[in-house]
Amino acid sequence: MSDLIIACGALARDIITIRNKYGWDAQVLAVPAILHNRPEQIPAAVQKRIQESRQDHARVIVVYGECGTRGVLDHIVHDEDAIRISGPHCYEQYAGESFDKLMSEEPGTFFLTDFLAHAFEYYVVKGLGLDEHPELMDDYFGEYTRVVYLQQRVDTNLVKSAEKAAKFFNLPLQIHPTGFGALEDRLVEIIEGSETHNPLIYLERQELPSYGNNL
Repeated sequence: MSDLIIACGALARDIITIRNKYGWDAQVLAVPAILHNRPEQIPAAVQKRIQESRQDHARVIVVYGECGTRGVLDHIVHDEDAIRISGPHCYEQYAGESFDKLMSEEPGTFFLTDFLAHAFEYYVVKGLGLDEHPELMDDYFGEYTRVVYLQQRVDTNLVKSAEKAAKFFNLPLQIHPTGFGALEDRLVEIIEGSETHNPLIYLERQELPSYGNNL
């Protein structure tokens, strides 16, 4: 029987790429990434996905960070006899061990990934209503001091999008190439039971699909 992977929509595309790379027999279903703006709704959405689709699957793997659900998501995962990949929030999955260092250097760090750089306008500007209420900028982001782009793939268009996002905040941008980072590591450990997998990151050699116009 195949595995069922319930994933945050911000991670799903990369999870599919990783699944195809290793040839895993797994179905990947996404939960809308916009729920990052409403974290209290994440646990119920994940549970609904599990209950709708778990039949005929050997295991249910939830690929989500804790993401501000205050422990409720982990209770749902336990109640549904599922497994959650480790990590405090979804974007930490890419940075792995370097995440704590980045945060200790500057707690006021806003993180971008390929996904969020591409969809910044939709998820941040419009998603938080800043297009209609720019006066909310300081309430949401007044304490931020820099933007860090955790880069999964080399794509000049995504770099331009990250630069545009940093300009929107009027903050400096740093680019940290991560590849799939800890996300790949943790998936391999769960699905293959390997604790020694340590993929090297060679972004210039990755043959990965670029994000198109559709999410």
